[in-house]
Amino acid sequence: MKHISVFLLVLSLAVPAARTASAQTFPSDDPVIEAMWEAGVVHSQVETLAHELLDVIGPRLTGTEELANAQEWVLGKYAEWGIDARKEEYGSWRAWEQGLLHVDMLAPRRVSLEAELLAWSAGTDGPVRADVVLPPADTDEASVAAWMEAARGKFLLASAPEPMCRAAQELEANARPETVEALAERRQALRRSWGERMQAVREAAGESSDIGLAGILTSRWSGGWGVNKVFSAGSGVVEVDVSCEDYGLLVRLAESGNTPNIQIMAEAEDKGTVPQFNVIGQITGTEWPDEYVLLHAHLDSWHSATGATDNGSGTLTMLEAMRILRETYPAPKRTILVGHWGAEEQGLIGSGSFREDHPEVVDGLQAAFNQDNGTWRFEKIDGQGYLDAANHLPRWMNPVPTEIASRVLLELPGPQANQGSDHTSFVCAGAPSFRLQSPYDEYRQYTWHTNRDTYDKLVFDDLKENATLAAMLAYGASEDPTRFSRERANLPGTDRMGNPRTWGSCRAPRRSMN
Repeated sequence: MKHISVFLLVLSLAVPAARTASAQTFPSDDPVIEAMWEAGVVHSQVETLAHELLDVIGPRLTGTEELANAQEWVLGKYAEWGIDARKEEYGSWRAWEQGLLHVDMLAPRRVSLEAELLAWSAGTDGPVRADVVLPPADTDEASVAAWMEAARGKFLLASAPEPMCRAAQELEANARPETVEALAERRQALRRSWGERMQAVREAAGESSDIGLAGILTSRWSGGWGVNKVFSAGSGVVEVDVSCEDYGLLVRLAESGNTPNIQIMAEAEDKGTVPQFNVIGQITGTEWPDEYVLLHAHLDSWHSATGATDNGSGTLTMLEAMRILRETYPAPKRTILVGHWGAEEQGLIGSGSFREDHPEVVDGLQAAFNQDNGTWRFEKIDGQGYLDAANHLPRWMNPVPTEIASRVLLELPGPQANQGSDHTSFVCAGAPSFRLQSPYDEYRQYTWHTNRDTYDKLVFDDLKENATLAAMLAYGASEDPTRFSRERANLPGTDRMGNPRTWGSCRAPRRSMN
């Protein structure tokens, strides 16, 4: 480990990757780079590919037929382009199929509610109609026991309601400071109160979570207009996420004594256990076939939208990059692999399994490039704390046209920020894997794991350049005559306990839902 001052010195020199003294304007004098621009930007296929993946196939939840269809579609594209590709089984998961969902309030007035079925939820046997119930206001043992009897056959409102479903940045820009503060205090109080009330229910239920409810309603607001984050169910009854606005309506009516009566019709089928796969594509190297450049992105998504930016965009970036490479650089010096991972959303399972199953790739890895938030163009590449990143990444970026390179900041050797994606499956093993980072805030608020992550959110001008840059980086890493050293720098900052940060170790992937 080098002294921390080495890291700080290099980090302080982080600059946009555009060339300076020897700056070139587009077109580059490298014919491969020029051909990549032509193939990837002028003759891009990403809009057609996006329609086929997102509009036709749709969401790709682990264990669903849609994910299996997407994997076959990827294989078909690679076959069409003359790229060797295969499926590799890594484990199994619970198969689940969702059909139609209707959630309607029938009293005190009639209105259809905006809702999403939680992943792997039970369905209903036709329409189920019942009143809603709030968690017990009194949490002593006798009161909770009486509440549990009264709650049987009803729909539980299990989440704290939001006091306002308006984006925070709008409040901060337009509301009085005392209004913002009061709303924050009220939100905190509601969450604390609801947490205590629900904890009393869980304690009374004991090991059995089945207390005879008709179903469970929750709401996980993302902090933006009309957007909820939708994850998985945890009980044996139907579970739905209700929009921030409609959920607040149900709570207010229940609290005022105008108890809502609602009807849920949810089609869902548990289909047992099915094998799960990664899709791996390969262009074999001509000089160093046992050394590797890896492009990778996860193919799976959550289910309440079509997973356009998480991670359809990353899938499209790497799929298109491989098409560009096959067309313009068909005989790479190092073997170029692409990994379309499964079950990233369940804990980096696909990429972690590939790491465990292919030590030869980990050992021979020259560089890997991961993409996992495709809203807007790439703006940053973090060197992930490798001292040699400062020697290689600028060199690989050097021939990239200024139109792209001038927008990309290289943080070298890098702070290892944003660790929760598939690149960390390789960094933990000491293998150089870099995250191609796009702007994050809007993505986290509006499309990450939400019911609004759809085709229309993609910015295709940026996606075309992203795919082209990924191909160019793979080209640079493949051509580089020098192997990437795995020597580590100290990481900046401290952990939550105030101790110096350390490089994380790898965790065994969970290869089964059981």
